[in-house]
Amino acid sequence: KAVVSTQSTGGVDATQVEVNPFGLTDNNEVVCFDAKINFDDNSQFRQKEIFGMEDTSESDPRELEAAESDLNYIAMDGNIACLVNGAGLAMATMDIIQLHGGSPANFLDVGGKVQEEQVEKAFNILTRDPAVKAIFVNIFGGIVDCKVIASGIISACQKTSLELPLVVRLKGSNMDAARDLLASSGLKIQAIDQLNDAAEAVVKCVM
Repeated sequence: KAVVSTQSTGGVDATQVEVNPFGLTDNNEVVCFDAKINFDDNSQFRQKEIFGMEDTSESDPRELEAAESDLNYIAMDGNIACLVNGAGLAMATMDIIQLHGGSPANFLDVGGKVQEEQVEKAFNILTRDPAVKAIFVNIFGGIVDCKVIASGIISACQKTSLELPLVVRLKGSNMDAARDLLASSGLKIQAIDQLNDAAEAVVKCVM
């Protein structure tokens, strides 16, 4: 087994090159029978030829669709859809849902530069999952504008005629303006400040 350091593979932005196993032929030639190579996702704009070779035939179409909108989506087998910003907060959100007896339907990180259109796309993906019975939006607006998220939520609800229970927690930048938008929207949205209370509420929606 041989692992090549990333310093020697920087020309193609590889993060790992693992050759395993090697074999010795009858002609005393060393042959590589298998290899594993990983590439830095952030280098896609620079390594178009390499990323163009990706086989997506066995990938979840929803994950591919999300990636096209710069959304990080992974499907799971629960019934509570999650829309969160930041991988750490997404993991914590799924954990607290499970703590209260619920089961997350997905991991969805909208990132720190999310715009209203991306929120709409996220809702579109989430609501197409027939297993989803409720949606939990959990945003900590450090670099994310909560008002942008709120506008996206309202627009998405109106365009999809959302009938699923929706619990929203918005904290941070522009959160007061965001809460006012949700309150004046006329939509059935449970806006809850505390994470524990919000998680408990969304789990109750599916019980």
